[in-house]
Amino acid sequence: MGALCAGHSRDTLDRFSDRCLHVFPCLSDPARRSTCCLRIALVMLHLIYLGVLFVFDKDLIHKTKEEPWYTTVYLILFAATLAQYFITSGSSPGYVVDAMRAVNEADASCNRASITSKQPASSKNGDVVIAIDRNQLGSYLQGRGMIAWTKLVMDMYPSGTSLRGVTCSYCNVVQPPRAKHCHDCDKCVLQFDHHCVWLGTCIGQGNHCAFWWYICGETALSLWTGTLYIQFLKSDIYSKPWWLYAIMILLLATLFFCLIFLLLLLLFHSYLILTNQTTYELVRRRRIQYLRNIPERVYPFSNGACRNLYEFCCAQRSKYRMEPLPTGQELEDKLRPYTCSDVLSCRCCC
Repeated sequence: MGALCAGHSRDTLDRFSDRCLHVFPCLSDPARRSTCCLRIALVMLHLIYLGVLFVFDKDLIHKTKEEPWYTTVYLILFAATLAQYFITSGSSPGYVVDAMRAVNEADASCNRASITSKQPASSKNGDVVIAIDRNQLGSYLQGRGMIAWTKLVMDMYPSGTSLRGVTCSYCNVVQPPRAKHCHDCDKCVLQFDHHCVWLGTCIGQGNHCAFWWYICGETALSLWTGTLYIQFLKSDIYSKPWWLYAIMILLLATLFFCLIFLLLLLLFHSYLILTNQTTYELVRRRRIQYLRNIPERVYPFSNGACRNLYEFCCAQRSKYRMEPLPTGQELEDKLRPYTCSDVLSCRCCC
């Protein structure tokens, strides 16, 4: 009897799982399912911290009635932080395959226009007809596009660089400088920084700026929330039950550790932005072929702190923009120590 009940419940659970997978096919992938659970947990954690304040903090409710702008600004920051989280997690980090496709399409359109312009005009009586096989034309343009991408990428490396040495063994595509294959996404990413588990995506050239702004918003929100929790614990100490204090202290301690991590992460990525580096380049510098022989105090892709910050935050640039490797003369200029005249001329900034 027990076996029949267990088998029936197992069948019911299997049917329920099949229906869920039919409605949400993305849940069939374990990686996407794990990412979805992490996103739900992160949103629920934010709602718990917000809900505890507005349910138990009577002073905050009273202050909201007297000064509604204070709570309004806090709620706007709360909503903006969650919105920035979903924007960052849903944005593309800039895949090499997409960049290669964009180059192929641009080159194919140019070649198509060139082929069309070279066709002889039809005669006036209409007896001459030019027939072009579309399959042959497509194959020709695709081949020309692959050659264009390879030439574009190889021009960014020093002369004599082996094509085999810059070709990804997983994607079988020619990688431009600063690109790396992500084993979690199974794609090559332009200016690969790291794969963020909480966001469920890679951080690369296309979404590094959005990721930095999200960290800024999350840090500001955590500081503000921690301040509200401390004010709650300091007011009317003897009028609140002990279990409420225990819950608030536990949440505040968790928030404190998260805040330390966010501050360190914000400072670390700000340093990377000012020096135009990525986490992967900083951590694996001795293993990266094009950085192996460059002194550690030299930032080969840096254009100065101010210009790096401007290009990262303000400049309008394509997410498929690729930076060539610096020449030997540029590396010598970057290696030259700073002098008083360099400081006065703001050499470190531009």
